[in-house]
Amino acid sequence: MRCLVLGGTGFIGGRLTAALRAAGSAVRVLSRSPAGPAAVPGAHYLAADFLDAGAVRAAVEGIEVVFHLVGTSLPAGSNADPQADVRGNLLGTLGLLEACRDAGVRRVVFVSSGGTVYGEPRTLPVAETHPTDPLCSYGITKLAIEKYLRLFHRLHGQDYRVLRLANPYGPGQRTDRRQGVVTTFLQRAMHGEPLEIWGDGAVVRDFVYIADAVDALQLAAVHEGPDRVFNIGSGSGLSLRDVVAATGELLGRPLEVAYRPGRAWDVPANVLDIALAREKLGWEPRTGFTQGLVATKQWLEGRP
Repeated sequence: MRCLVLGGTGFIGGRLTAALRAAGSAVRVLSRSPAGPAAVPGAHYLAADFLDAGAVRAAVEGIEVVFHLVGTSLPAGSNADPQADVRGNLLGTLGLLEACRDAGVRRVVFVSSGGTVYGEPRTLPVAETHPTDPLCSYGITKLAIEKYLRLFHRLHGQDYRVLRLANPYGPGQRTDRRQGVVTTFLQRAMHGEPLEIWGDGAVVRDFVYIADAVDALQLAAVHEGPDRVFNIGSGSGLSLRDVVAATGELLGRPLEVAYRPGRAWDVPANVLDIALAREKLGWEPRTGFTQGLVATKQWLEGRP
């Protein structure tokens, strides 16, 4: 399989690139950041901006499956500048879809956001049929991209799959951004630094281990059937207090927590129903939270 991974030097993209190469696929990577020492042997890297139309068109030539993992904003900051969010993510994706259409790309696999596209859940766990009402620009943009994927399929026959991903965590995740609470909590706790929580810590989230997320992406590339949108998570929820407790138990000591005012776009709970992915995609999360936390700790301990 000839693949293009957009955002292939990031947390998810880097692990996906390695998995695809291990499976024998030819992999091209387009990313703003050079691969550096983390480059996957055998992958071909192109350094270019997602909004560079010429670079994107060159990158999709001869490709069968495009994995779209590019994101130029984060949920926490997207409401501050929705225009930048739309320019960087939505307009860039429209250029990508046009390039894929013209190049005859077989399928686009898009990583959407299971944590934001639904807004405040009316029922838990949240199935793919749940109404979508995002509370942040990040989620609105993700949902708009999903709609354009469906439009291009209807107009041009371009196939796609959408994975509405829960909160991924695990080895390789950056800890210098306001995202990735599990890995960030663990890194700060290991260095004796206080953990920062927005609100009282009662919010419940769904966390999925990085290797399980990568498995789902690979399955989405070859899946056959009418279903095109899948939730990918653990199917169970943990509060931030639960994450703090599990981290403290792993390290064998109580942890200091600094509580900040809650944020308007933080929903009280988000847990994804993954029954459709189990039944139709043939995917199952294999890594429990404690197991994933231990693996992440081992990776953090081995970092220079």
